[in-house]
Amino acid sequence: MTTRFAPAPTGLLHLGHVLNATTVWGAARLLGHQVLLRIEDHDQERSRPAFERAILDDLDWLGFAPDIYPTAAFRAGRCAGRQSDRQDQYLSAAANLDAQGLLYGCACTRAEMVAGARSASGEWMHRESCRDQRRPLDPGLGWRVRIDPGLERFDDLRLGPQVQDPAAQGGDLLIRDRRGNWTYQFAVTVDDCQQSIDLVVRGTDLLDSTGRQIRLARMLGRETPPQFLHHPLIMKSATQKLSKSDGDTGVAELRRRGCSREDVLRAALAARGAG
Repeated sequence: MTTRFAPAPTGLLHLGHVLNATTVWGAARLLGHQVLLRIEDHDQERSRPAFERAILDDLDWLGFAPDIYPTAAFRAGRCAGRQSDRQDQYLSAAANLDAQGLLYGCACTRAEMVAGARSASGEWMHRESCRDQRRPLDPGLGWRVRIDPGLERFDDLRLGPQVQDPAAQGGDLLIRDRRGNWTYQFAVTVDDCQQSIDLVVRGTDLLDSTGRQIRLARMLGRETPPQFLHHPLIMKSATQKLSKSDGDTGVAELRRRGCSREDVLRAALAARGAG
């Protein structure tokens, strides 16, 4: 049985990541799972090798040792735990969806998506023309997968029974943008399927993604989804979660100030309680 820790190298680790890592490794110990390390660098415009190196250094310093894809595997070069090294797998998964008649090219901009109106039934209407025309997957177009109305039900290990309608949440799912970047929703779903992830541990800010990922995984052939556990976030205000821009909570900055590993772990747990 396998769970995963999956930071994105678009910034440095902060206390929110430490809280997630503590929860991931704690759940793994409790349930007898292995921990897989995944570097989610699907956003090639914001991901930086320097951030990846810093993440690996911080994990080593904090004592979080992955069972699958240890930090040394990433430092050695190509690694199947790094999303930018998994392009063939994403293309193959997209071809699977295309063969089922589920994929089409979309020319809609983000502004058009935001401005698009919904029908009386709540379905998204802004890209009906792209869907109806079955536009080919030409260069310069986004790739979308058809998401029809229907409920997804799952039991979160902390929050209990959940019901989501992926179509009502955002309509057809973008899996690759017009610049050729794979999206978060698609890349993590393919990875969780192919890497046999049985338990997904993440913050409550990603709870709404769960139904979409369960639906997409089923389209890709996974009938039994992983279990999900969504934990509380560290908040810097009543409405704003901690982010990578909050440098004073970064692991590197806390190390520079002379904090010990135990200090940082305690600070993450205390901040969760305060939030």
